[in-house]
Amino acid sequence: MSFSRWWTETTAALGDQVPLPLVALLLVLAAVLVAAGWYTFPAWIPRRLPRLTRLRRRSRKSPPPGGTPAVPDPREPEPELPAAAYVSLADRFAAEGRYAEAVRERLRAMVRELTARRVVQPRPGMTVVELVRAATDTQPQVGPPLTAAGAIFSELWYGQRPASVEHDRRMREHAADLDRVLTGRPEDGPRP
Repeated sequence: MSFSRWWTETTAALGDQVPLPLVALLLVLAAVLVAAGWYTFPAWIPRRLPRLTRLRRRSRKSPPPGGTPAVPDPREPEPELPAAAYVSLADRFAAEGRYAEAVRERLRAMVRELTARRVVQPRPGMTVVELVRAATDTQPQVGPPLTAAGAIFSELWYGQRPASVEHDRRMREHAADLDRVLTGRPEDGPRP
């Protein structure tokens, strides 16, 4: 039996049992419901199941029975570390030969120091250029070391250049210059 003959006989048998206009109306209604569901797909699915939410909240407050602490929630802001913690991390990265990460952590230490001294108020998503501009608007003398440090960071992270010991050394010098500017100490003399 061919498909067209099967289709004709099936449609005729269905037409004898149910009026065809009603079948057509039901098919159109089903198509509209599927289209509406497809269009509004994320809205009609619950974001979180209530039972899982309670378990997740409980696990954040206390460590699970195994003694391993719960994974931090990415929506909660990280506690701000002091600048010395970033410098220590940068030193560790440099000792491991991970110079790009060391440069990033030294810049974070510089930003943390500027924030602690209320020279700049960083915002999420702030670029290095915006940070330098905000800092120099408040205290112009921080401009040269911060601009040079931002250039090294941008070259490595945005320009995706390979990092070297020289980048870390220069970043240390810029961090020391920024510290001298912020504390008001005179320069130590010529660099070797």
